[in-house]
Amino acid sequence: MSITIALAGNPNCGKTTLFNEITGARQHVGNWPGVTVEKKDGVYRKDKNVTILDLPGTYSLSPYSAEEIIARDCIVKERPDAVINIVDGTSIERNLYLTLQVIETRIPTVVAMNMMDEVESRGDKIDCAKLAKILGVPVVPIVARSGKGLDELMKAAVAVANGKQKPNQLEVFDRGLTDAIHAVADVLGDAGDDENQWKAIKLVENDEIIAATVPAAKKSAVDALVQAANKDAGGDAEAKIADCRYQYISKLVKDCVKKSVKGSRETTSDKLDKVLTNRILALPIFAVIMYILFACTFSENFLFIPGLPSPGQWLAGVVETAWGILQDAVVGLVEGIGASDWAVGLVSSCLDGIGAVAGFLPLVLVLFLLMSFLEDSGYMARVAFVMDRIFRHFGLSGRSFIPMLMGFGCSVPALMASRTLESDKDRKITMMITPFMSCGAKLPIYLMFATTLFADSNQTLVVFSIYMLGIVVAIIGALLLNKFAFKAETSNFIMELPQYRIPTLRSVLIHAWEKVKGFAIKAGTVIFASTVLIWFLSSFNLGGLCDMEESFLASFGNAIKWIFAPLGWADWRASVGVVTGWIAKENIVATFGQLFGGVSDEVVEAVMAGEEALPAISEVFTKVSAYSYMAFNLLCMPCFAAVGAIRREMGSWKWTLRAVAFQMCTAYVVALLINVIGNLLF
Repeated sequence: MSITIALAGNPNCGKTTLFNEITGARQHVGNWPGVTVEKKDGVYRKDKNVTILDLPGTYSLSPYSAEEIIARDCIVKERPDAVINIVDGTSIERNLYLTLQVIETRIPTVVAMNMMDEVESRGDKIDCAKLAKILGVPVVPIVARSGKGLDELMKAAVAVANGKQKPNQLEVFDRGLTDAIHAVADVLGDAGDDENQWKAIKLVENDEIIAATVPAAKKSAVDALVQAANKDAGGDAEAKIADCRYQYISKLVKDCVKKSVKGSRETTSDKLDKVLTNRILALPIFAVIMYILFACTFSENFLFIPGLPSPGQWLAGVVETAWGILQDAVVGLVEGIGASDWAVGLVSSCLDGIGAVAGFLPLVLVLFLLMSFLEDSGYMARVAFVMDRIFRHFGLSGRSFIPMLMGFGCSVPALMASRTLESDKDRKITMMITPFMSCGAKLPIYLMFATTLFADSNQTLVVFSIYMLGIVVAIIGALLLNKFAFKAETSNFIMELPQYRIPTLRSVLIHAWEKVKGFAIKAGTVIFASTVLIWFLSSFNLGGLCDMEESFLASFGNAIKWIFAPLGWADWRASVGVVTGWIAKENIVATFGQLFGGVSDEVVEAVMAGEEALPAISEVFTKVSAYSYMAFNLLCMPCFAAVGAIRREMGSWKWTLRAVAFQMCTAYVVALLINVIGNLLF
């Protein structure tokens, strides 16, 4: 019999790490029906009949954001067979607040007491057996990062799910609140019914969402009871309910947790934060860390050793060589069976286009592996905290940096993440500037130019500077939008900083694979279809098969090239690349790979051989115009999928078009300045 187990917990309690450990690669990532908030579900790796649902992090079942509403609705409406409530043992008092609320739903529950290794290192002791006896639910000590205790946890979860083992009815509230809750439950129907009992608690707690679901015939009676409860509670029953829960938690902790003197001392995380979140040192340290990350990915002189490629460059070389062998074999096979010239050209052109993108896949993988390591270690949360000091001057809170940070992976989920921002002004500004972040699809564009026109320069610095340019332009753009387009106060920013931890290899690999998988799928679907279309448009005109310079594509490119001439690139092929990039940014490399005749492989070979005459790309671009081209594609309208995400989140075509116009104008002005100033200086 199949069962569904939901994972619920506070943000940064180790929920996602636990999910990755117990599901492995058997995961599916999508969106909740009708809501653009990420949904993760997977199959327990030791039992395919057990489905694991990873709920968004929430501090309570009194929701305020879209993600918290989803977490609550999944528990109380869909009612999974069991809930695993992950509790951070190092912050047990705060985490148990959600635990009490989950138990109030009367759904079979297991408490996973996580991070027990850190609890022990502090010298603290948690009596899980005693806690389990009081709560009436199994409490299993675990260390999600290392996998310790996970088998016992899953056995307990499956057992309570199959046995429909309900938690104890806890005596959390005082007599006045308890009587009011029972009275409201009576009006709703059977006071002993679990759902009515839970709804009664939420109604006395003044939950507006639940109040809207009360039948009209019972509404007046319920309202009268709730008003009476508020009056008895001194005017605020919600505050009294919260106070009763915290008093109960304090008693629980006193009975079941022994704190050591050692635990009250300054932790390693506290010591690191004195440096990494220092008002003066934080930003320079962040810049250095990011530069090292890019050096590990792109540097041709890794560890300052001439000729020693970075791990990313070495892997890229392996893939490039393998693809070249495959391409020669496939083209040879097609020629060998006597295919016509146009068929050979089509196959060769498609392989050129896809190979130009596939060759950069190892670099994207290495970059995302390192980014995932920083995220899982807890450092990126500090970056958001540090950026709050800067963003506040530009009318945003540090919370806006979180979607922007996600934008380094892909703009689509980053734009969706903006929904969690409380202020409408913050949401709109964040969505307008998030595409300025260099998503993984833009990386191949930079690498294409870095390995060609900047082969004699510091390629790491070139790519790094483009990433930094996106952040700087985003900040300036936020300032301008806040000053001229929006006028509202900056929202507050409250964020929990997790403990620094060394991520597990499994967790980092899973996170990196999730990000790279979409890139790889696009290379095999969208980009393949695009290369076929580009081949057709660049090989035919109304008269049939023709030279590229007389093709449909050349005619279109020549018609629009005047628009980009002031930016330093008036060649029709460069103009066409910009347009195809709106389908998917990787398409620019695929387009160049076709229009410039396999630019990636040939240019690298020419540069490595020290030849002066480079392929056709060097005749179209100088270093200045190449940098202008990179900047324009960094900042201009994102891919159509991202524009669709902006439309869904903005809820208006008017605001979507405003966002696109802002991005296009910003890209044009920045690229123009780079070309003009660059030519004056160089």
